[in-house]
Amino acid sequence: MSAVPDPGLPILLHEERDGVATLTLNRGAQMNLLTLEMLGALQSALDAIAKDGSVRVVVLAAAGKGFCAGHDLKEIRALGTPDKVSALFETCNRMMLSIQRLPQPVIAKVQGTAAAAGCQLVAQCDLAIASDNATFTTPGVNWGFFCSTPSVPIGRNLLRKHAMEMLLTGDRVDAAKALEWGLVNNVVAAAGLDGAVADLASKIAAKPAASIAAGKRAFYDQMDLGVDRAYELAGGVISASFTQPEGKEGMDAFIGKRPPDWKR
Repeated sequence: MSAVPDPGLPILLHEERDGVATLTLNRGAQMNLLTLEMLGALQSALDAIAKDGSVRVVVLAAAGKGFCAGHDLKEIRALGTPDKVSALFETCNRMMLSIQRLPQPVIAKVQGTAAAAGCQLVAQCDLAIASDNATFTTPGVNWGFFCSTPSVPIGRNLLRKHAMEMLLTGDRVDAAKALEWGLVNNVVAAAGLDGAVADLASKIAAKPAASIAAGKRAFYDQMDLGVDRAYELAGGVISASFTQPEGKEGMDAFIGKRPPDWKR
């Protein structure tokens, strides 16, 4: 089980053992939101790991009850201008692409809710193991900003009908359905999550690193030739939605803990 985060610790914890680097989002009290600070910490860690030949596998974990609730709407609202909001999503897109381009495989260890860009983060990882109480959702459509950037990796993991159901309804998907739909590789009891992830990581870490890196690169090159353009397009769509009247009303409603009033 993931430990309760200490607010005095860094925003991102980094531990290495036996060729496995574990990055732990460490703002559980805030549902590990992908703030600019968190995105910057993740980017720096991934950039360093990419150059570290001693790391064979990366595990992306989270402290607290939830895995990641996506972007911080208060931060987006405060950014205000379309250029600043767009820059935030460009920063996020770069980090997500860094996961795919990392020579080492990345395993998402999902102990709780993964929402919006948090669900995107799970889908972007090469592999994912979830506890049986984890849930997944892309709820932006309920608040006036369609989850278009999460749709990039989700649409590349799930069948289109399943992906569109998540994106168009914003409904929660439980761990069993996430497994059935292909969003995660395995679902285990919460008490067995640490062991299941460790077993998978050690199995991959034992394989030849150069072969794994070349194989991972080739896999994505042949399957996702258009991913850069897809993220550019989706980033423009979602950043614009946050600065339009519906998106602004949705953020205000979410922050104010009230239903949105689309007539405002």
